[in-house]
Amino acid sequence: MSKILETGFVQGFIRMADDGWKQGWHERNGGNLSYRMKTQEAESVKEYFEPKDWQPIGTSVPKLAKEYFLVTGSGKYFRNVSINPQDSICMIEIDETGENYRIVWGLVNGGRPTSELPSHLMNHEVKMAASGGKHRVIYHAHTANTIALTFVLPLEDRIFTRELWEMATECPVVFPDGIGVVPWMVPGGRDIAVATSELMKKYDVAVWAHHGMFVSGEDFDLTFGLMHTVEKSAEILVKMLSMRPDKLQTISPQNFRDLAADFHVNLPEEFLYEK
Repeated sequence: MSKILETGFVQGFIRMADDGWKQGWHERNGGNLSYRMKTQEAESVKEYFEPKDWQPIGTSVPKLAKEYFLVTGSGKYFRNVSINPQDSICMIEIDETGENYRIVWGLVNGGRPTSELPSHLMNHEVKMAASGGKHRVIYHAHTANTIALTFVLPLEDRIFTRELWEMATECPVVFPDGIGVVPWMVPGGRDIAVATSELMKKYDVAVWAHHGMFVSGEDFDLTFGLMHTVEKSAEILVKMLSMRPDKLQTISPQNFRDLAADFHVNLPEEFLYEK
């Protein structure tokens, strides 16, 4: 058991969960995190596995057949991941059909993986294909400022992207593809998983209206940094709107084009509309 906790990828997972808790993004049992393990990582800890019974995922992810994931547990508190990881997180294996999973390590006091497992796995499948296998982390958090904006901004990709890009110069460099927005849906089921996975074919960030944010990345640092950047931009926008409803000055479409040229990023013209 201790050997698994000493591995670098598990330590990185625990640190990211703890960082999210310290940001205030995970009240009670809010939020969830998953990591698609590398083949060598799974092989290095297999001798410690104690496989449980197979359980239905609730959706089909055939491209993830025989993959292993490290995930937070349903009902578990992010604040406890660093204190008692064996009780708070688990490793799961996907069967050869991509329709069932089984716990092979963790959740020593019982339980199951996050209730958002269908959303995580469907989006892992999409991002694995879109990134050529590079994306391995999916992260959902209850980011307060981003949630607040879903009550006052139109729930449109182009508006959320543009407003958040304008709040800090680094934003279009950090998330140049923009942000997708999912209207309010019941969490944890197939419908929200399908809606999110459609957006994640285009974006690395999806905002769940009145609920939180859902992001994907190559590793723990990049994924946490993406969430952190979007939420800080949202915080600036919330503060700006609390001072006055309009802007005296901002970053213009041409400014964005100049920035894109200097930083060698492609900014879709659909977000560079004239207001």
